[in-house]
Amino acid sequence: MRYTDLADADCSIAQALGVVGDWWTLLVVRDVAGGLHRFDALAAELGVSRKVLAQRLATLVEHGVLDRRRYQDHPPRYEYHLSDAGRGLLPVLIALQDWGSRYVSGDGTLRATGVEGSAEVRAARALVGTRIPPVLLGRGTGAVDPVADTPRTVLFCFPGAYRPGVQGYPPGWGDIPGAAGCTLESRTYQARAADFAAAGASVRGISTQRPDQLDAFAEHEGIRFPLLSDADLALTAALRLPTFRAAGVDRLKRLTLVVDADRVVRAVDYPITDPTGSVDDALRLVDSG
Repeated sequence: MRYTDLADADCSIAQALGVVGDWWTLLVVRDVAGGLHRFDALAAELGVSRKVLAQRLATLVEHGVLDRRRYQDHPPRYEYHLSDAGRGLLPVLIALQDWGSRYVSGDGTLRATGVEGSAEVRAARALVGTRIPPVLLGRGTGAVDPVADTPRTVLFCFPGAYRPGVQGYPPGWGDIPGAAGCTLESRTYQARAADFAAAGASVRGISTQRPDQLDAFAEHEGIRFPLLSDADLALTAALRLPTFRAAGVDRLKRLTLVVDADRVVRAVDYPITDPTGSVDDALRLVDSG
């Protein structure tokens, strides 16, 4: 079967590959999700010929994966943004990233933290200098900007935390290296909240759990800073944050970002092997920068 025949095959996987099945197309979606919306910026980031990029963008617009929005009239120029169908590809991107980190560049072990010296760790640390795109994360019945209006925001990403008696941890959770410790980490951030405030920093916890799960946990533990849900993977995909999959859910590995008021990542702590000690490390990163 020729590649061009795949879109006509009676199979949803084949039909999807007919739209996004070549090398450059998913990378275009990846970079648009990361906040690159204009042609020149995408061409520079991807290193692809302008002809190939124009073809891929046209295909994605034609199939409703990207929306084209005019931002200049003379001459007419456009930005490209993810549509609902495009946002539906975010779990696909995260699954590919997770698979690549675990099975291509890793040794196949399921981990909730990184391995020092790995490509995953290098990629996470390279987030320094990256701007956080304008995304909203779930909290209660609303949505919240993860970046606060303070000189610094500490975003600590964690795999999962649950209120006792409401929902238990997935089977085998304690056997996944790096998974345990989310409750102690959150408690320690709450205990040190005054120290972060004195340093001009706000604290935000981020997980891919549902907002109601995070709210129940925060109420039970007396956590007063926001615990935000990235269940739709908007921030995770935009920054290509390291993830792992457990109990059918894509989960963030434990990682801390220090972000300035201009939404620029100023420091990254990854991998984290001591959840409670990472709170002191985060405060030192705030104080140092």
